[in-house]
Amino acid sequence: MWWGVLAALCANVLYSGGFVLQKRALGDLPGLDVHRPLRAVRLLLGSLPWVGGSLALAGGFAAQLVVYRTLPMTVAQALFISGLVLLLLLSSRTLGERVSVRERYAMGAVVLALLMVVLSLDSGGEDVGAYSPPALILLLSGVSIGAGIWVYVVTDRRDAVRTPPADGVPHRTSGVPYGVAVGLVYGVSSLAIKGLSALFDAGNLPGTVTAVLTSPYPYLLLVTGGTGLVLSQTALQRCRASLVVPVCTTTSCLYTATLGSLAFGESLPGEPLRLVLRVAGAALAVAVLLSLSSYEQPSPEKDLTREPH
Repeated sequence: MWWGVLAALCANVLYSGGFVLQKRALGDLPGLDVHRPLRAVRLLLGSLPWVGGSLALAGGFAAQLVVYRTLPMTVAQALFISGLVLLLLLSSRTLGERVSVRERYAMGAVVLALLMVVLSLDSGGEDVGAYSPPALILLLSGVSIGAGIWVYVVTDRRDAVRTPPADGVPHRTSGVPYGVAVGLVYGVSSLAIKGLSALFDAGNLPGTVTAVLTSPYPYLLLVTGGTGLVLSQTALQRCRASLVVPVCTTTSCLYTATLGSLAFGESLPGEPLRLVLRVAGAALAVAVLLSLSSYEQPSPEKDLTREPH
């Protein structure tokens, strides 16, 4: 179980570092258009810094497999939320994105939430869900991916037709709806990673390969990987990483902790004290992210997220 906690913290470092590397690389690329996905992929793959960030995210993916194999999904999501602290620090230090007093308080609250969730773990182990009906996973995935794409397209069209203000200064694009859209897609990715982690058997690799290829999970990862790639990179290029990623994390974590836990039949701790710590810690973490998601800093004089090149 404690290996799962360490793997989750490792995944946070890799994910936060990967997002920041990608955000820096996106500043040197021409504008990406979600309606031209092949061009967007070609531009992204031609940037070595962006590829480096993607490799870091791939490492986070591998660590996430360990997490879902050893920890309940509610615990995993609360631990992943702690990556917000590192992301805000890296965004401030390396991207020049201004961290407000509100966001500093949020970092302290997330650390407290992380401690509460860790203390709720039972050293004797907890039941970790290992199976969900494929039809249920496919139904949830289809609805969620469709909803994510719809939210993104509607927001993109709204921003495209928005009338310029009288002073001629462009409107600042809010990252909230974009983050929600990407979070829905990545929520499906989390379900697929959870399913793959349950199929892995180190003592029977041929059987593992057969089980994986005959399950819906690798194909869902291909769909969400391609879709999420174009949507997330376009959103990161347009908006602050310190806003888009927390909103995306909020949506993905809520999705996985609720629908994922139900789909895989996981339950909460039976001991009252551990139950209180688990629920309160998860609720605090989500409340912090929801608070940040509804808050947009005023645009600075020099918008670092849309600096011309």
